[in-house]
Amino acid sequence: MFKSAIAIMEGTKAALMAIKANAMRSALTCLGIIIGVAAVVTVVAVMQGFTKQINDQLADMSPDVTNIKPYTSMEKGMVGQQAKLTYNDFLTLKARVKEAETFTAVMLTWRFSGAAEYGNKSHASRVMGTEQNYQKAYRIYPELGRFIRAEDDEKRRRVAFIGPSIIDKLNLPENPVGEYIKLGGEWFRIIGVAEKQGSFLGFDQDDYINIPISTMSALEGGSVDTNVQMMFRLKDDANETQVLGKIRRILRQLHKLKDGEDDDFEFETAEKARANIDKFTGSATAITAGIVGISLVVGGIGVMNIMLVSVTERTRVIGTLKALGATPGFIMLQFLVEAVVLSLFGGLIGLAIGYGAAALISVLVPSMPDAYIPGWAILLSFGFTSLIGIVFGLAPAIKAARLNPIDALRYE
Repeated sequence: MFKSAIAIMEGTKAALMAIKANAMRSALTCLGIIIGVAAVVTVVAVMQGFTKQINDQLADMSPDVTNIKPYTSMEKGMVGQQAKLTYNDFLTLKARVKEAETFTAVMLTWRFSGAAEYGNKSHASRVMGTEQNYQKAYRIYPELGRFIRAEDDEKRRRVAFIGPSIIDKLNLPENPVGEYIKLGGEWFRIIGVAEKQGSFLGFDQDDYINIPISTMSALEGGSVDTNVQMMFRLKDDANETQVLGKIRRILRQLHKLKDGEDDDFEFETAEKARANIDKFTGSATAITAGIVGISLVVGGIGVMNIMLVSVTERTRVIGTLKALGATPGFIMLQFLVEAVVLSLFGGLIGLAIGYGAAALISVLVPSMPDAYIPGWAILLSFGFTSLIGIVFGLAPAIKAARLNPIDALRYE
């Protein structure tokens, strides 16, 4: 054990001396590894930055809220059928699902998909029909004024709660509460302004207008078939599986679905959304890193070629060492350590360059999240570069170890 440790130390020392003696060649040898690791780290840092930002934002977006969305199968979509949840579905579920602490809905219609107007300014914003429980579900707090109340919904008042970006988009007064804006050809009085949330992946989360859902439905002709998206938060003592089963039975009955027919709706939670995003970004990272990782293999081949040249150049030195009693294992170890050190050195530089490039991208590109390198990526980088050094350094090391000392000493 002690002799092995001494051999490793001596082999490492000899390898470092050889690298120092051929500094330029060693640097060129590392170049392929540096480029490969830098490319992989840049991709991982950018993609993981996206993932971290998304997860952080989703953590603040009521992870205990479950969404009910329309779901259209591919077969039905191909024949022009489109599933939807209606305002009538919402009213029925809200009345019958007593296990929900909060049950609310969002309505979007074509009539209100146009521009919001104020004075001589107009802006195409997201206009959503909501009710008071929407505030509870998503914890939206007013900076100015108030949110939509039950009486606004019951009396179908033409009032609007706006995101802070609307103030700038429509050139509204600093405190716009009490001002009137035009939506879908109808006038609405502003009753409140939400707290600022900022952007999410370049998407302005503060660019929206909420009006009472009953008002939107009435202006659409009072149709109960208007499409909605529902969301709810369960009470602490409610059994989620049982409640979802109950909602499923009610909706299937309302939609007159027969036994064996697929649901035309689906449940989605923030956790599910996070899992889907993690799956997507993970796959994208793996595929992209795999593609640029090919350059690491090319860099490994470069290490092997240079090491083979190094063996040829140091043939007489190897012969001298063997004549003085150096074992084949010591000779092999020396060249193997040299290859690993070169690979690790290239990996370290590549890691620094890759992180720097990712950080530069996040600064130069608007709305790009901060670069983030998880611990596993660092360990993987050094582990992979070490593996490259071992794999591609093995052939030259074995060749050096097998040289006949007499032939090596005669080598010109």
